[in-house]
Amino acid sequence: MNYFLRKLSFYAVALWAALTLNFAIPRLLPGNPVDILLAKLQQRGETVTPETRKAYALLLGGDSDDPLWIQYWDYLKNLAHGDLGVSVSYYPAKVSDVILTSLPWTVVLVGIATILAAVLGVLLGAVVGWKPGTWLDSLVPSTTLLAAVPYFWLALILAYLLARVLGWFPLQGGYDVVLTPGWNGEFIGSAIQYGFLPALTIVLASIGGWVLGMRNMMVSTLSEDYILTAEAKGLSPRKILRSYASRNAVLPSVAGFAISLGFVVSGSVITEQVFSYPGIGGRLLGAVTNNDYALMQGVFLFITLAVLGANLLVDLLYGIIDPRTRART
Repeated sequence: MNYFLRKLSFYAVALWAALTLNFAIPRLLPGNPVDILLAKLQQRGETVTPETRKAYALLLGGDSDDPLWIQYWDYLKNLAHGDLGVSVSYYPAKVSDVILTSLPWTVVLVGIATILAAVLGVLLGAVVGWKPGTWLDSLVPSTTLLAAVPYFWLALILAYLLARVLGWFPLQGGYDVVLTPGWNGEFIGSAIQYGFLPALTIVLASIGGWVLGMRNMMVSTLSEDYILTAEAKGLSPRKILRSYASRNAVLPSVAGFAISLGFVVSGSVITEQVFSYPGIGGRLLGAVTNNDYALMQGVFLFITLAVLGANLLVDLLYGIIDPRTRART
């Protein structure tokens, strides 16, 4: 129990530190959201008066004369109420609404692609590592080569071959624009069709790391004494592979999988841009381009919470599946 309490206390402190950094960093960046929004209004030919500036400053929280600690306290109170401010890029939409609109697209796309890459990579790595030196080992360099290829380059190749040349899949977007989003078969089928190429890009680019990691852990595990003992007892190779070798070799992959799930929220910015996918990556890039500090702060907050939650999950899971972790601490 002390192990789990220590872990929860550590991550509570880490969460507070992340929230504090999320408050401080935007205030250290140049520019002001009020000035950015007013500049856009002036470009559209609208008149900006001192009263207009004051009203927008109150709305966006800029030009505050309050001490920093009061601003920090207000920031924490607003977070507790789910208020992340107003987005300059998508004014007058709230940051929380912008994020919650895009987040499901990224979570579904990158989440499913990450799970597929992890499951396929671990299974293939276990098989290859069980029989090292066979023809299956020749597959490992090809998968790691794909992992070394930049995301955008692989995405462009797949888009050209499968969408432009063969015409099997749509090239850009998240669904057919003539459809109304909803939980119906036609829209879901369209979303799957449009999301196949981005998902395939993520799977091909990340499966090599899973295969190589699991393969090396299997080779290392096969030299352990308990594997020799299991073989001496006359256990079948399938029993040894499933209950002894794979069970212990997969532990590092469990940690990597949980951490990968934490980065699902951040999505794959480059892949989403190549395919014009309506995920959180496009919103983050737009926020950086337009100096939308409120939206950047909101996206970074969601990413931080996801990564911390994934790390906490793997620490607690490790304490359950590997009692030696609790004994060492």
